Amino acid sequence: MNQESEHSCCGGAGGHRAEAVVPAVSGREFVCPMHPEIVSDQPGDCPKCGMALEQAGPPGGVLYTCPMHPEIEEARPGDCPKCGMPLEPNTVDAGVDTHAAEEIRDLSRRFWMGLALTIPVFFIAMGKMVPPLQMESWLPSSVSKWIELILTVPVVFRAGGIFFKKGWNSILNRHLNMFTLIMIGVGAAFGYSLIAVLFPGVFPDSLKTHGTGSSSGEPALYFEAAAVITVLVLLGQLLEARARGRTGEAIQSLIGLAANEAHRLVDDKEEDVPIDQVLRGDLLRVKPGEKIPLDGVVVEGKSHVDESMITGEPNPVERAAGDAVIGATVNQTGAFTMRAEKVGGETVLSQIIELVAEAQRSRAPIQKLADTVASWFVPAVFLIAVITFVVWLAIGPAPAISYAIVNAVAVLIIACPCALGLATPMSIMVGIGRAAQAGILIKNAEALERIEKVDVLITDKTGTLTAGQPEVVGMMPSEVATEESLLSVAAALERQSEHPLARAIIAHATEQSIEAAAAEDFTSHPGGGVSGRVGGEVAFIGKADFLEAKGFTFSGAQEEAARRWQGEAKTVVRVGRGDEVLGIIAIGDAIKESTPKAIERLHREGIRIVMATGDNETTARVVGAELGIDEIHAEMSPEDKIKLVQELKTSGSIVAMAGDGINDAPALAEADVGIAMGTGTDVAIESAAITLVKGDLEGIAGAVLVGRKVMRNIRQNLVFAFGYNALGVPVAAGILYPFFGLLLSPMIAGAAMSFSSVSVITNSLRLRRMKL
Repeated sequence: MNQESEHSCCGGAGGHRAEAVVPAVSGREFVCPMHPEIVSDQPGDCPKCGMALEQAGPPGGVLYTCPMHPEIEEARPGDCPKCGMPLEPNTVDAGVDTHAAEEIRDLSRRFWMGLALTIPVFFIAMGKMVPPLQMESWLPSSVSKWIELILTVPVVFRAGGIFFKKGWNSILNRHLNMFTLIMIGVGAAFGYSLIAVLFPGVFPDSLKTHGTGSSSGEPALYFEAAAVITVLVLLGQLLEARARGRTGEAIQSLIGLAANEAHRLVDDKEEDVPIDQVLRGDLLRVKPGEKIPLDGVVVEGKSHVDESMITGEPNPVERAAGDAVIGATVNQTGAFTMRAEKVGGETVLSQIIELVAEAQRSRAPIQKLADTVASWFVPAVFLIAVITFVVWLAIGPAPAISYAIVNAVAVLIIACPCALGLATPMSIMVGIGRAAQAGILIKNAEALERIEKVDVLITDKTGTLTAGQPEVVGMMPSEVATEESLLSVAAALERQSEHPLARAIIAHATEQSIEAAAAEDFTSHPGGGVSGRVGGEVAFIGKADFLEAKGFTFSGAQEEAARRWQGEAKTVVRVGRGDEVLGIIAIGDAIKESTPKAIERLHREGIRIVMATGDNETTARVVGAELGIDEIHAEMSPEDKIKLVQELKTSGSIVAMAGDGINDAPALAEADVGIAMGTGTDVAIESAAITLVKGDLEGIAGAVLVGRKVMRNIRQNLVFAFGYNALGVPVAAGILYPFFGLLLSPMIAGAAMSFSSVSVITNSLRLRRMKL
């Protein structure tokens, strides 16, 4: 058959379901089925009864992972042992994430409690510096210092206790992080002040204040710094938790598309059942205006269905008996009965959600830069803090110890490795989620980074540039055949093929009331056609050179008709059986309305378009000229497509390959970025890094735009994170003091640190408004 490939067209978006690769032991708990109090982090036998310990929770149950370190997986919620961030579930579910909601409630309680206690501490400390308040006249230092201590203890150890817990765990796990710095910085300020209150006599006179007030002759206190820093960090953590919650809104919106109930038909009686009780094969009634509950096939009735939430196609499509329907799409005015074919995690929507969730947890190559810096960051900050303390203690103004402590604490507090760690994953999470809402399914973050650099797009013709809904437009049988016999043999051969051109022939045979049994000994010849035994003789259908190689010679009139049809951008297939030529069939496939605009968009982005089709040279050039394709390669076999990809890559191009068939799969895998049409085969989708639910070039243009905007956003985040720390740490160390007499208060350092992570997340959230 003169076709670009022998392939299936029945696959759907999300045909590939990403599965997380999980270590066998790490992050798991094993329990005894008879003694559940026996819990181990390693498999083995119960010490009480000797039974083999079993993994806690059902297979494939919820695991909790770190947004910054996805290799960390735990069986229960908690904090990441590397960076201290709260772990998030690795599965998605409808409704509110209770763990995230509880985290926000807990941080909110801690913040408001800390704020209420910190305000009086702050005013007591600052009141001594504001003469109009004359606070020392009615609240002497001997009393106020104890009030500060009593109020600061619950702020630091109750409200801010989580920082000490996370900081201590980071030391035990040998993964120093932001919380290590906070613990030591706040702990140093509080510890110094505590000793100053309890044992003021241990301090030399040089470390005591001098003046006329009641605090004269006493060591300086930094309770307000410890309390204010704690509250500001809590505020930053609270804002960050809320912002991180919004990064998952795209997936939650996809989950919200699903129907909750279905009208199941049992013995011609209708009953309403929850969606999770529907079984494969159940008959369901879908009424006007309702969501289609699950993926299936229409068995009775017809209607128009709005599939825009899945495919992005704005116009409702007609669905009648025998047509497939997708769960979560919306039925319009008609009513129909359908048979459920896919349930639970098998549905298109479920697989889209799983694919997006898995992609959001993947890591982009650019993340390696941030990881490398972060691994050295905390030790470097500690070293700078020690150097700062020693330098100020040695050459700082009196009291030198106070300057040394304040500036060292400021260095520890202002440094923010979390801003570096969040710069990439937050952008990826939001960007991939936004792309999914537009029907662009990105398998992993690496594909997102690669497609930004693409400068050549290879695309086939049928189903990508054209609508993929071909129809027979002409036939010319030989003298030994009739149109009916020609069509009968062609339909028999194509009945086992799922190529769009094959479906066109079968559909035309059905319209002509021609019933043809499937051919025996069916064989596919990729890039050539198909063969099989029909009526006891071997028959062939396919390209001209394929039939000629089998010994068939077509008449001059047929060759002339073939050239005329090909000049009109029609595809011509040739049919022969035994040693007789049966005739030729012309098949037309209209160009998609969206294709010209999409090619124009891709050209504006600097991308060269290359058509690689199995169709004949004449048809390919007619379509290419109409669309303004930059380079045309016709009559391409699967091997030819692979070679073309390799040649372009060797020349220095970054190549994206778009296709939908089995013969496209090798080239999709070979390309820098493989893009599968959602209307294509499962093997094509499996081989591709990006799947387009709608399956047209508009989606490719959108995918390129997503890649470029997300990578630009990541670079903005990294520049901010690197710049913030590169400027903030030296300023906190006091580098401006010799020139301008300026020092950075640890409280201001705490505020800056808290809002640096929030700024990175807020910038990432701008991608939610990305127009595709």
